[in-house]
Amino acid sequence: MARNARYDRQIALDKAMNLFWERGYAGASMKQIEQALDMRPGSIYATFGSKDGLFSEALAAYAQRSGLELREHLAGNSSILDGLQEHLRCIARQASPGGESPSRACMVVKTLLEASNTNAAIANQANSILNAIEQALTDLLEQAKLQGELAPGTHCARLARLLQAQIIGLRSFAQREIRSEQVAELAEDMAAMLDHYRARH
Repeated sequence: MARNARYDRQIALDKAMNLFWERGYAGASMKQIEQALDMRPGSIYATFGSKDGLFSEALAAYAQRSGLELREHLAGNSSILDGLQEHLRCIARQASPGGESPSRACMVVKTLLEASNTNAAIANQANSILNAIEQALTDLLEQAKLQGELAPGTHCARLARLLQAQIIGLRSFAQREIRSEQVAELAEDMAAMLDHYRARH
């Protein structure tokens, strides 16, 4: 029974993540949450504590999922830079019109923009996630430099910020009424940018 309870909780959390990703924190009413999760209000509060508690867990789940996707792309490529380039291409596919994502924009960035002046706790969580992503990218690039993939003089922390800004921009750009091919082309341009930092052997 305990295993089923954990499984059911994860299903509910995935559904909440998709709802909040699409509608945002304020845009998702408790009625819509109840319908999406197929749970009564009492069960939602007993499981997650509050709407804020549910949103916080959903945001953390989104970040975990994004991190897993990045690790999969790294594992499927022969080098860190190749993995990062494939990650950009995958983001373009997901964010393109008609893609599989509930929203083409990044849930963390949407949350930061929405909550900055309305919910300090949620905004702080979003900022912490973005800081952790930036640090993870920095660590990956430092590893790539040690392995001889990046030019010796590369400032990895600065490049990580540039890469994160491009990822945020790519997801946001895809919100426009634009063709999938144009989103894919933009991702290719971003991927090509990384080639400028490769070590010349």
